[in-house]
Amino acid sequence: MENRIMVALDVADAREALMLRQQLIGAVGWLKVGLRLFVAEGPSLIAALQRDHRIFLDLKFHDIPNTVQQAVESAGKLGVDMVNVHAAGGMAMLQAAAVAAKQYHGMKLIAVTVLTSTKTNKNTEQNVLERAVLAKEAGLDGVVSSVHEVAAIKNSCGENFITVTPGIRWALNSADDQARVATPKDAVLAGADYLVIGRPIVQAKNPAKAASEVVAMMKSV
Repeated sequence: MENRIMVALDVADAREALMLRQQLIGAVGWLKVGLRLFVAEGPSLIAALQRDHRIFLDLKFHDIPNTVQQAVESAGKLGVDMVNVHAAGGMAMLQAAAVAAKQYHGMKLIAVTVLTSTKTNKNTEQNVLERAVLAKEAGLDGVVSSVHEVAAIKNSCGENFITVTPGIRWALNSADDQARVATPKDAVLAGADYLVIGRPIVQAKNPAKAASEVVAMMKSV
């Protein structure tokens, strides 16, 4: 189960990121690098983080097709294991990204559907499903969505279509800026492939222990 946990390194600099990497060796399989950390430290940090973990580069590329294609190619050259684009970019952009990603056979390309910080409304699930199907048709490997849409995505796009789910909270964890949250147990029951967890692990007194609690909850299903 630890290989299904992606810890979001929502920290300011390489020093903090590398300290967390060290603490989480053997506790989780993935580390996620987002905009804040990547802009602060750049590609050199990726190599240091790759020693013991797989890397999800979460930059949500969204631009004209040619620019996104080139950005995905650059991500592939870094050797990351997963990268994402924004499904709102449309079919042409998604197809261009997929063409680039296919050059790097070990790298998965996924699309953001609707951010989990977005408050739900009557159209949320429909929007998520439409973007998931679009990503599937464009040749991507999966999507980012909340746990609440996973079952519908799997039903529409197939069990092998990857679902990456942020907004994971449990016990007394605050929802923070997440609007659609779920527990690790809920995520496994829904069929989520990967659980993205940031502050509940990163800000814990003992990040490895917090990660082990998540694994135990996942295994209880």
